[in-house]
Amino acid sequence: MKASSSKRSSAAKDAGQAEAALHALTRLRGKKGLHARVRSTGQDGEVEAVLPREAFEILLDALALMANGRPARVIPVEAELTTQEAAELLNVSRPFLVGLLDGGKIPHRLVGSHRRVLAADVLAYKAKEEARRRSILDELTAEAEKHGLGY
Repeated sequence: MKASSSKRSSAAKDAGQAEAALHALTRLRGKKGLHARVRSTGQDGEVEAVLPREAFEILLDALALMANGRPARVIPVEAELTTQEAAELLNVSRPFLVGLLDGGKIPHRLVGSHRRVLAADVLAYKAKEEARRRSILDELTAEAEKHGLGY
């Protein structure tokens, strides 16, 4: 029991630290040159580095996920994923993902009897689906407003 409770308190601490860092760093979004200074809590001192804009945006995305208690990891866009990894990226079950692959919704290739999916293709599908959902939500909102439902 203690190990599980200490994991929860550690996760809560990490989420709190991520939220504080996200709040502090979000103010810098859109600024030109970004210099990052990281200070160790030990005796290692400080390290200063210049962050490329894309790395800064990835850092903010990772902090936002962590602040909400969700794990984060970086996957190269050109990486090939297993069906399980691709399903996790989409937050769907593996059988559902296999249905998308077999239905031609997401390109894939076979390596022996195993399917492999490019992370870029999974992310493109995810973006397309999010845009489709947003469009449907906009239509529903407009319809509700048209009928005076107050949404």
